[in-house]
Amino acid sequence: MQIPVPPPPLNELLARLESKNFFGKIVQDLPYGVSQGRYLHWDSMRHRTPPNGLTHDQWWAATKIARLTVQRRLPLADEHGRFFNYCLPDDVMRNVDFVITNTGGRIGLNEEVANPTNRDQYLVDSLIEESVTSSQIEGASTSRRVAREMIRSGRPPRDRSETMILNNFRAMERVGELRHEPLTIDLICDLQRIVTEGTLDDPESAGRFQTPAEARIAVFDDQGELLHTPPPAETIPERMQALCDFANAKASTDGPYLPGVLRALTIHFMMGYEHPFEDGNGRTARILFYWSMLNQGFWITEFISVSRILKGAQAKYARSYLLTEVDDNDLTYFFDYHLGVIHTAIDHLNQYLTRKMAEVKELRTKLRNEADYLNSRQLALVQNSLKHPDVSYSVLSHSMSHRVSGETARQDLVALEQANLLERRRVGKRFVYAPVSNLADAIKDLSAAR
Repeated sequence: MQIPVPPPPLNELLARLESKNFFGKIVQDLPYGVSQGRYLHWDSMRHRTPPNGLTHDQWWAATKIARLTVQRRLPLADEHGRFFNYCLPDDVMRNVDFVITNTGGRIGLNEEVANPTNRDQYLVDSLIEESVTSSQIEGASTSRRVAREMIRSGRPPRDRSETMILNNFRAMERVGELRHEPLTIDLICDLQRIVTEGTLDDPESAGRFQTPAEARIAVFDDQGELLHTPPPAETIPERMQALCDFANAKASTDGPYLPGVLRALTIHFMMGYEHPFEDGNGRTARILFYWSMLNQGFWITEFISVSRILKGAQAKYARSYLLTEVDDNDLTYFFDYHLGVIHTAIDHLNQYLTRKMAEVKELRTKLRNEADYLNSRQLALVQNSLKHPDVSYSVLSHSMSHRVSGETARQDLVALEQANLLERRRVGKRFVYAPVSNLADAIKDLSAAR
């Protein structure tokens, strides 16, 4: 990928600019250093026409001064001791408000879809989607369909790609369990161990930081160009402890207010920056973003997949890191991009739930009185069977999909078999349940019989 061009240092610009009288007006015209409604980086601004007859150097100098007047500092620094910082331009604040409103409250949809009885089905779907796409970002080649079948059926993974996906699913489940726990170095290492189990060339490197005796693992793009060299290995324990302290800090009236979603995004960024492990750093960073959001009470985050959006624009994902690093550790670029990603993921969730609500209503119409005899899990299975007549179900897959006990899952399937909507077959040493060949007609016959 094309590495962003670093901006000219502000002190050098000020030293060589002939006229200083433009600063007052242009800074006033650029609140929060925003140009043309956007928080632009030098790499973009240098290709645009400056306002008010300014040169590009004058434009950038004025922009940086405007940003410095409102910049906020984080208690985290790079390996040279330079603190990371951020601004809060309007676009960032609008998206912060949107995320807080839509991840900490209730999903504003019909209770038929969002009620606790159905929520586990949507949660499992989301965990699978995030596990698949997060692993695909790191090179896993297994398709969504095959990955879903593996996770739902409980079969062992067949290759490294499937192992990566299953590991990610287990790590996401673990994060859900740990949402109320403070972040510790042991917790981070345990999550990385889950993520990388059975996928590393050196199994002993799972669950531990790199050591000073090892060659530091840097970040390269697909063409082999160096993108990022992480801090020295001997500094990892101290730096990671500082990140844990930051992650566990509560909102205070003593210092600048940091919205919770920006705290979670900072953790995401810093894990990528520190790069403490031999492998699995990106997946661990995204998992810790979920931990932070859930830990701060943004519970709906568990139902969205940010990696699905990131996978579709991996170059922009990498660029959001680089823009921050080459411009004085300004995290605003990273925040701006990823808040847009989260916004899109929330929109996808709402569209998905709206579609599911319509499908449930349509199915209830088809089944007429059967809605009084079939529970929500059975309705979901019949609905899926109408779409995918070649699918089969087991007690384990049904239990996994809806997070119910094996006995409850068995009773669901047996009842559908007795209603002539499923037929039972033996595959090896176990039974599976498949839709009857004429399922739509069977539903009509069942409704007529009632």
